[in-house]
Parts: sequence; structure tokens; C-alpha cells
Amino acid sequence: MTLFLGIDIGTSSSKGVLADADGTIVARAERAHEISMPYPGWVEHDAETVWWADFVTLARDLAGAADGASLGGLAVSGIGPCLLPADAAGRPLRPAMLYGVDTRAGAEIAELSAEFGAQAVLERAGSPLTSQAVGPKARWLARHEPEVAARTAMLLMASSFLVHRLTGRYVLDHQSASQCVPLYDLRARAWATDWADQIVPGWSLPELAWPTEVVGRVSAEAASGTGLPVGLPVTTGTIDAWAEAASVGVRAPGEAMIMYGTTLFIVQVLSDPRPHPGLWGTCGAWPDTYTLAAGMATSGAVTDWLRRLVGGEFTDLVVAAADVPVGSRGLLALPYFAGERTPLFDPDARGVIAGLTLAHGRAELYRAVLEGTAYGVRHNLAAMTEAGGQAARLVAVGGGTKGGLWTQIVSDVTGLEQQLPADTVGACLGDAVLAAEAAGVDTSGWNPIVGTVRPYPERTTKYEQYYRHYRDLYERTTSIAHFLAAEHRRAGTAP
Repeated sequence: MTLFLGIDIGTSSSKGVLADADGTIVARAERAHEISMPYPGWVEHDAETVWWADFVTLARDLAGAADGASLGGLAVSGIGPCLLPADAAGRPLRPAMLYGVDTRAGAEIAELSAEFGAQAVLERAGSPLTSQAVGPKARWLARHEPEVAARTAMLLMASSFLVHRLTGRYVLDHQSASQCVPLYDLRARAWATDWADQIVPGWSLPELAWPTEVVGRVSAEAASGTGLPVGLPVTTGTIDAWAEAASVGVRAPGEAMIMYGTTLFIVQVLSDPRPHPGLWGTCGAWPDTYTLAAGMATSGAVTDWLRRLVGGEFTDLVVAAADVPVGSRGLLALPYFAGERTPLFDPDARGVIAGLTLAHGRAELYRAVLEGTAYGVRHNLAAMTEAGGQAARLVAVGGGTKGGLWTQIVSDVTGLEQQLPADTVGACLGDAVLAAEAAGVDTSGWNPIVGTVRPYPERTTKYEQYYRHYRDLYERTTSIAHFLAAEHRRAGTAP
């Protein structure tokens, strides 16, 4: 029997699986870790003690679980887009700056938007310049840590760092590269070298490949530290959300994935680029595809905050909230507790719960937060429709699919069906898919759909008015939220 290994480095944990050629998971492993937030707006990982240490632990555990079976390939994914500056030997020069949750480069975003032109960036790179972009963080590094920038020879992310450590290759997949805005030309599917020379002069940009391409094999040195066999084929890998989409078969134009987790992420597959100022436009995981992506800064993070605030277990809150009618008995929540990403791109947005009375309890609050995230999903899907990317098939994944209430509310608010896969282990299963496809395995039967969440039309009708007020509430409270966000920064409590 041949097994395929997938390992994903996440924001708060790393996960891995071993799967056979039929897609059956034969072993799983997980390792928790922490993020570092040394200053307001900074969100970092140490590549050695988090990314590499997690990988080594998971690889050893899973290789040991192979029980004599041969390993046919390895793919890795990770959070992204990130910026990890490294020297010519691939040694990290500082902790990695994480994806859009790291907001330190606000001044550089404005500067580069003015320098190249916001519309020109959107047309060429497919995405606006936001905290998700790598280019502004690179300029921030050159400005604030020039000694590090001067020594930087490699621009790495979680997946490419691991691939380099395992194989010696300095390579990045097109999907991840397309989020290095504005360093990548989306339509040319190549580095925008003229712009890159202005932002990161002298830096060597990685070779480009697709996530399912085998780009190297595990070296003897890497094998001795990880327990993996020497010569194991290693694919390029990609960013975790796109690997997660692969785990549930979302790969054809017209298909989309909603990932319910600490944050919420949507990936919709397209046949051609469709830039939108409120979304991220990227390459897809396969050469003939592009994607639109959307991300909410908080979702499960807010429900967990509320659970800790009011006490109790999630299961009890779900049961109680299920008995609360549509609209949470007159409550409306903006779930912008850490700012908001798409389609607002407003790091200074703040959470709001409107309509509170002494009659409201934790059940109404919990349902209101779930409904607030559902309105956010609808807002993002509306932006995708504006861009011309209407999804014909929607697949729900992630821990938030458990219990059924959250996904039901989203279907009721949007009026759309959501399919549920057999396994929601996440990006690491998608990595195993990529590794298997690189070996020529047909993965079309992996992780089949086992259920469908269907909206109740009468609820969708009731939610229509609440959704309109949700959109209006943000507009009417923006100036107040921005004032309070400035107060949070002065007090050192900004997210």
C-alpha cells in the first residue's frame, strides 16, 4: 500500500494526515502553537520553533504510523501570504510577518497605492493593496529594519520555507505568489519584476511552480531529522485555504468553499481573472484556474470570545440559540471585533451589538453573533457576484460546520444550499490530495459529499430586512468605530 502525507501549518495549530490512494485517512496528528504579538498590529510566527518544529513532530508521528507502507509523496501548506526574510542559506532573519491579521504596514499600503496607482495595482495584480499583501510588508522591512532587509536573500512563506528545508529548492507556487501584491502579474502569471525592483531591490524572488508539481526530494539531512525516507517526492504546496478547497473537491469554475474557523474564508474558482476592489483575485491551485477570495477577520473567534464571557460550553449555547427566532429577538451584530477584511478592508472597524435590552440573554447574544457572520458571508458573496463570479456549488468546511446551527443560519441568510463533505480535517487532507495527484493518482472520489444544508425560504425573507440594516449599521457607525480604534491604539489594546 502507498500512502500520501499532507502537513499544514495553521495560525494556532498544525495538522497532518496520511491517506491511501483511495483517500482513506489512516493516521492523523496535530500540534498546537501560539502566535506572537509583540506590538499592536504585529502578528508573527517564529519559523524555527513553530513551522519547522511542528513539521518535524508531525512528520515523525505520521511516518511512524505508516507501519511499513511506502510513502508516495508529500505536500505541505501553510498560512499565507506571509513574509519570512531569510539569508542565502534559508536561515530566518526575523520572525515571519503573518497574513492580513498583521497590519503594521498601513503607511506603506497607502504609499505604494499612490506610487503605482490603486487601479493599476488592481488590474495587474488582481487584488488591491491591503494588509494581506506582501509588498507593503517588504517595504516596511526595508524602512524599519534595514539591516535585516540588506541581508535578505530569500522571500519565504510557510510552505516554501518547509520545501527549502526539505529539498534545498527555493520555489513558490503561483497561487501563493499571486498574493505577493504587487510583486506578481496575475495575467502574465509571472513576477512583476519592474515593480519588484522598486520595492525589494536586490532580492532574489523564488522560482515559480504549480502546487502539484514535484519540485524536489527529501534530502539525507532532512530525512535524519524528520524520520521521512530519503528521496521522498515533495510538491510545491500552497496556502492553506486553497489546500482546504482541494480537500473537498472545489477546483472547477463555478465552485466555492466556505471555511468556518477562527476566521472565515471563501474561495471561489474562476476560469479567468475578475478583479474586484473588495476582494482578492489570485491564481488557482491548478494551471487553468483563477480564484476570487474573501476573508472575515473574525468568526469563530467572536463566538469563542462570547462563550468565555458568558460561560458554558458551545453545545449548550448552540442548543439555546437554536430556540431563538430569526433576528435574535431584535438584536443585530457587526462581527468586526478585529477590524474587517473583505469587502470592507477596514482594520479600524469594530464590533457592534445593537438593540440590547435587559430581556436579552446569552442565547440571543450567541445567535446574533452567528447571524452577524452570516450577513458578512452574504456581503462577500454579493461582491463575488458583482465581479461576475456567481457560485453554482458551495461546499462548507471547518470546525464551525459541527452542530449544524451556524451553517443553517448562513444558508437561511444567503438563500443558498451548502454541501457537507465526509471529512473536514482541513488543509492537510488537501495536501495529501496534491501529493497524490503529483504521483498520478485519481483523487476525484476522495472525501465525498454526505449532506446538504438547505435554506428555509420563509427565514430568508425575514432575514432580508436584517441584512439591509446590517449594511446600514456599519455605514452609520464607521466614524465612531474609527475614533474608538484610535483610542484602542493609544491604550495599547488594538487587535
